[in-house]
Amino acid sequence: MRRLLLAISIFAALGAPLHAVTPDEMLPDIKLEARARDLSAQLRCLVCQNQSIDDSDATLAHDLRKLVRERLSAGDSDAQVMAFLVARYGDFILLQPPFRLGTLLLWGTPLLALLLGGAGIALAARRRGAGELAVAPLSEAEKGDLARVMEQDGG
Repeated sequence: MRRLLLAISIFAALGAPLHAVTPDEMLPDIKLEARARDLSAQLRCLVCQNQSIDDSDATLAHDLRKLVRERLSAGDSDAQVMAFLVARYGDFILLQPPFRLGTLLLWGTPLLALLLGGAGIALAARRRGAGELAVAPLSEAEKGDLARVMEQDGG
């Protein structure tokens, strides 16, 4: 029973979301801290690139979390904080960049890859099917060679 409880607690700990926010970063105002966490979850760590700054232990992510909290403490709205960071770092800092002409390639690449992959698979299947139909029957000489080989192997 003890082992089962230990295993459950380990799996629960592994499944829990990990946040890199340290207690010294947190704001005393609960509402401001909630806004800061919400904004941090939407911002990409420029070092890790596949994590939000809320989840990243990178020094730059720590600095960005502090910057977000400073801006919120100064009275900026969420939109103003995001606009400030986008102006400074570009749309790349957003985990979900907006859909516009400048980000069309970013949004369209997965669909384009899917379409090209499907077309490639369909073309390969079509060629393979056509190749199977185009196999010519054996000539009389080939049949004779095959019969000789079969006799040598069999006897």
